[in-house]
Amino acid sequence: MAEVGRFIIVFKSSATPEQIEAYARQVDETGGHVSNRFTILPGFSATLTSDQLNSFQGDDIIDYIEPDGIVTTQ
Repeated sequence: MAEVGRFIIVFKSSATPEQIEAYARQVDETGGHVSNRFTILPGFSATLTSDQLNSFQGDDIIDYIEPDGIVTTQ
């Protein structure tokens, strides 16, 4: 299970805090690492393995997954 990179995982507004925490635990317990939990958005940033990324993509409870990176303004 090789790490593929850092991602932002945002859940749909219908996701409960318990469901989001279960996903975060799953990441940590299966080879990834949750680095930040968000308070404004329902989600977290994490380093994911390729298996984790593949299993999360298309999951009904997840709104979107995007690569984590630096964002700047002018």
